[in-house]
Amino acid sequence: MLAVIRYSVPESQADHFSGQAREILDLFASQDGFVRGQVSRSVDEPNLWALVSEWEGAGFYRRALSAARMALYPLMTLMINEPSGYERVYGKG
Repeated sequence: MLAVIRYSVPESQADHFSGQAREILDLFASQDGFVRGQVSRSVDEPNLWALVSEWEGAGFYRRALSAARMALYPLMTLMINEPSGYERVYGKG
């Protein structure tokens, strides 16, 4: 499953956000079921960031969110409130 958490980050907070997002991704990477992940920034809208991770299943992702909640908490005000979990319908590679 794919997890996409999007954030709207003012330019003045970009460096701080980037460091915190890396910490969250490192924490995710230490959890069971983690496949891969990345922190990304929009090339068209530099205030739009995404924390993208891939998991062996939704249960792994939900447990990882629970384990990372203290690290995620400081970024909650920047988070775009939308569903973050996607199941694979079709893929290649």
